Amino acid sequence: MIDVRPVQELAARITENVGRVIVGKRRVTELVLVALFTGGHVLLEDVPGTGKTTLARALARSLDLTFRRLQFTPDLLPSDVTGLYVYNQRTQEFTFRSGPIFTHILLADEINRATPRTQSALLEAMQERQVTVEGETYALPRPFLVLATQNPIELEGTFPLPEAQLDRFLMRLAVGYPEPDEEEAMLLRFEQEDPLENLQPVASAEEVLAAQAAVRRVHVEPDVRRYVVEVVRATRTHPLLEVGGSPRATLALYRAAQALAAIRGRAYVIPDDVKTLCPPVLTHRVIISPQVQLRGRTPQEIIAEVVDRVPVPVESA
Repeated sequence: MIDVRPVQELAARITENVGRVIVGKRRVTELVLVALFTGGHVLLEDVPGTGKTTLARALARSLDLTFRRLQFTPDLLPSDVTGLYVYNQRTQEFTFRSGPIFTHILLADEINRATPRTQSALLEAMQERQVTVEGETYALPRPFLVLATQNPIELEGTFPLPEAQLDRFLMRLAVGYPEPDEEEAMLLRFEQEDPLENLQPVASAEEVLAAQAAVRRVHVEPDVRRYVVEVVRATRTHPLLEVGGSPRATLALYRAAQALAAIRGRAYVIPDDVKTLCPPVLTHRVIISPQVQLRGRTPQEIIAEVVDRVPVPVESA
């Protein structure tokens, strides 16, 4: 059986380092690492001021990887993301000038403020780890992680992400408000200086790539694998859901469960790993009808019902 201790130790180092800046958000950090170790991407969706951008920057500084921050605005063009060909007068040739997407970690801040045309510039990069410009294809660095943020409350001047792009995100997470003690600790931590400025990297690209390879070898019993399939299939037949999870959602839940098991020090997946990941992996991949929304039901509640209804595999005696 595979030794997952290097993955567990790596995750612990990164989590502790991020915790020097972000107070009390170990679960959110753990889930972001699940995405990083599976090669997925994360949509951080919450009200302003909860630390979405700070979390992304703290993670980037904890990793010895290249990092770019791109502020999405209505006038941002696709070429501002991917890059473009420019004419070099000295050589009298067109040369490719790469855009900010050519990085290990891209912080797409307020992604829903860009037009759909610009948002779609991320699709190929997020799915295939490459960018095509003027018929030429360029590979992106490995590992590659998109951390996108958006404010779900303020809708003026925004363009909601289409379902095809939402499906490219492994998880949608909310940072949430801190507890009173955590908020007080935050005030003390930022009283003299910004701890983010002095944060040093604690992990290399080679370690992240090794972790990505290791989590794919985490064992999944046939009963647990069938459980993953049944949970996602149940979303497709739920009467309150117009659209359920796609096969990509099934694979995302499976890969994420492998990574979570490794981060928690196990070389095998248990049903609780799957249940823990169902809300962040599935809620943004299902669509509820307007009538159901008017009755106050949310995707989170419906996914919780689905998880409760699907029989959990038990270990045979």
